[in-house]
Amino acid sequence: MASPAAATRHPPPTVLPSAPRHPLRLRRREHPPLKLGYQTSRLKVNALFGWFRGDTTTRELIPPAESYTLSGSASEDGAKPREVSISVASSIMDIPAADWDACACDPAGPEEFNPFLTHAFLSSLEESGSAVKETGWLPFHVVARDGTGQIIGVVPLYLKSHSRGEFVFDQSWAEAYYSYGLEYYPKLQSCVPFTPVTGQRILLRNTPYRDQVFDALVKGLKSLTTKMNVSSLHITFPSEGEFSKLKDSGLLQRIGLQYHWRNRNYKSFDEFLMDLKQPKRKNIRQERKKIPAQNLQMKRLRGDEIKGSHWDTFYKFYRNTTDNHWGRPYLTREFFHLLGEKMGDNVMLIVAENDDKLVAGALNLIGGDTLFGRLWGCLPDAYFPNLHFEACYYQAIEAAIELNLGKVEAGAQGEHKIQRGYLPVTTYSCHYFSDPGFGAAIGNFLTRETAQVKHVIKVLRDSGPYKDDILKEFAPEQEDNK
Repeated sequence: MASPAAATRHPPPTVLPSAPRHPLRLRRREHPPLKLGYQTSRLKVNALFGWFRGDTTTRELIPPAESYTLSGSASEDGAKPREVSISVASSIMDIPAADWDACACDPAGPEEFNPFLTHAFLSSLEESGSAVKETGWLPFHVVARDGTGQIIGVVPLYLKSHSRGEFVFDQSWAEAYYSYGLEYYPKLQSCVPFTPVTGQRILLRNTPYRDQVFDALVKGLKSLTTKMNVSSLHITFPSEGEFSKLKDSGLLQRIGLQYHWRNRNYKSFDEFLMDLKQPKRKNIRQERKKIPAQNLQMKRLRGDEIKGSHWDTFYKFYRNTTDNHWGRPYLTREFFHLLGEKMGDNVMLIVAENDDKLVAGALNLIGGDTLFGRLWGCLPDAYFPNLHFEACYYQAIEAAIELNLGKVEAGAQGEHKIQRGYLPVTTYSCHYFSDPGFGAAIGNFLTRETAQVKHVIKVLRDSGPYKDDILKEFAPEQEDNK
């Protein structure tokens, strides 16, 4: 869940051990001056992103398709080697929704359904003007087709002119690049914009040779990084399986942490509370009692229950929160309306009413086995103690129990989530750099950072609210065994 409004007055987010301001220690002589051709390519991209005046179009930047021959198990049965063509689409609307979702949604594993990877969600970001070139998110989606032209793989990809809205922070890397006379932006970013949610990033149609298509797409991504003359490629919040595979493809590995709640087949919220230590259980009950005492009524709305007026009001809450804390509202009003229209019952809006007036809300998406908490907002200058905890965490837990979902992902940041039943889990990202010297230096930095993050995860988990025997059940999933 994104950072709450000031009115909730919750503790500050977790602060990891600080890294040096410039973690990359390189000799300047390792980086020769930029060549003219490199600068010319950059000027085209700069013009596109509005840094320089010009009329460069998006399609001038898109390189021609490349072909890769698939080998290995797919062709060992005597069939001819398959060839895959990899190209770039400048908008997800150029890709049929049915083809995209055939890659993003595996019918054999509906419990793994991730709503953020669907054509409906990603197209809502583009259609609404939220993730577009004008905001520094130029769609650069990668598409793999077989010999018949059928789409067998896609990668959500963006050419970025900044590092905002990513939740894997690399600003110190950009500073180090600039200090040596190199440009860090633009860069290629594979992610779900503005959404720190773990999930597949190399999306594959279910075929017998999907592993080979995965390898071809990774090669295509690295080739695109070189052809575009950009500094780097970043794949953020991939699945754990992709994290391991991408290491074998030469990408650097980075870990982070989030806070998730796990459902132990609870039948009620009270049954969940019985797994907590007595002081923590008492504290949660006291916090929840303050909600009705303030004349607040909580409602969980889904699908058609969410009206256009709800979205207009929630957008005002969202703008209030972002204006006061994040400094920049990433999402437009139209995005929320499109989200409601396209995603139906996969959307849950938890609202708080005071005297029949909406005063706060929390946006959630429902996946195959997960409730994803995303955004929170409230009225300006509203002060309702513990409302943020109720709307974002306790209501989400109750909803997950009611819907028989396995977990709640509460998003980035927030050490205060631990005392409310959410434990730290490992998140992943992978990085590829065009400049080998910087890649090696960043690799050294990541080795030190990884040890710090692992230590923080262990300390936070051990200090959690669960009884010792319950915590032991969580340990295998919570600990990173890389």
